[in-house]
Amino acid sequence: MTQRELADRAGLSPKHVNQLIHGLVRLTPDVAESLERVVGTPARLWNRLEADYQSTRTRLRYTRDLEQYAGWLKELPVSELVKRNVLPEEPKDGPSRIDQLLAFFAVATVDVWRDMYERPTACAFRKSKVQDSKLGSLATWLRLGELEALQIRCAPYDATELKRSLPDLRALTTMSAREFRPKLQEICSRSGVAVVFVEEVKGARVSGVTRKIGSKRVIQLSLRYRTDDQLWFSFFHEVHHVLNADDEMRIEIADKTDHEDPRELEADRFAADALIPPQYAHRLADLTSKTQVRAFADEMGIAPGIVVGRLQREHPRRWPYRNGNDLKRSLDLLEV
Repeated sequence: MTQRELADRAGLSPKHVNQLIHGLVRLTPDVAESLERVVGTPARLWNRLEADYQSTRTRLRYTRDLEQYAGWLKELPVSELVKRNVLPEEPKDGPSRIDQLLAFFAVATVDVWRDMYERPTACAFRKSKVQDSKLGSLATWLRLGELEALQIRCAPYDATELKRSLPDLRALTTMSAREFRPKLQEICSRSGVAVVFVEEVKGARVSGVTRKIGSKRVIQLSLRYRTDDQLWFSFFHEVHHVLNADDEMRIEIADKTDHEDPRELEADRFAADALIPPQYAHRLADLTSKTQVRAFADEMGIAPGIVVGRLQREHPRRWPYRNGNDLKRSLDLLEV
């Protein structure tokens, strides 16, 4: 059957039939019905073929568009995500890998990714605080925590309940990582707070973050320093941000102390006071031996490593960095 004869039998113009054959116009349901009557092939088949054809065209165009973002791959810790079994080993690069990363971040395009991860960071924090962190690594670490936090069921957020839980949370400092993790997450989830531990992604240089995801408040910790004093100080620092209804994402960059931000200074003071109440803190200056540190820690009901960490920060001459480190408990993220 010639194109003209097909056009005459289907009630279409020869030009329209020619455009259909060359894929220049869509095959509509009405045309599909006409073709069923003329050539006997069911309209549902024509419609399915048309849908598959258009889907393939879109995918090919999408793949070509992705090629322009090849440089984005270099910004992200792809090998780290493969190592953590988040991404498959293949392909090594190219549009398919970019497609996998977009799915991991749950965004449609690289431009959307930049809107989500560049603008909030640039607006919420002074550049000097985040300039030493690689954005791709930081975004990846944040996304890993977000995915984990979504798996934790929480009650509606209740600041009063969280405040009421502070003594119970403080008591967990004497436990091993294997013991305190489930208890910590359970206590906090009753207050509407999801606590997640995500190993730091190389280049992120981050110790912790607080943010709001849906109705949840999330505290994400990296265990960068892998000692109990650092972990618990970071945790209670983040708790302060949560209690103060600071819904703005607050990222604590490792080795960076913002002495100009009163909110960060308040969070540091809250953490110090939560672990060692002010009415007992004056006695720290009298501690000169590990035996005294252990006795004081037992009296306070906290881990001795926390006392050592406080002494190293506030009395560095008497307690230099290496003094008493054997009292700190090392933490393995696999255990936590």
